[in-house]
Amino acid sequence: MQKRGLELELRDMNKERFTVDELDELIGDRDYKLFLNPRNEIYRERNMKENPPSRAEALKMMAAEPNLIRRPLVIKGKTIVFGYDEPALKEL
Repeated sequence: MQKRGLELELRDMNKERFTVDELDELIGDRDYKLFLNPRNEIYRERNMKENPPSRAEALKMMAAEPNLIRRPLVIKGKTIVFGYDEPALKEL
C-alpha cells in the first residue's frame, strides 16, 4: 500500500498491543471470529474453527496474544480490511 503512495500509520501490535476495550470498539458489531487468525498456533490447538471462544474470551486472548489477530489489519474510517483481501484493499 505504501508503494501505491498511500500514507499509512503503522502499529507494531507486538510492541503496542491492543487493549480489550480497543479491540471491542474496533470490532464493533462485526463478527469477532473474522478477526481471529486461523494460522495461529493457539487457534489451531484450541480448534477455534469448530469451537470458537465467546466474544469476551476472544477479546482477552487477542489482547494477550496479538498474533491471534488476523493481519494485515487496515482501517480507514469505519472500513476495516483484515487478511490479504486484495480486492478490498484496492477498493480502499
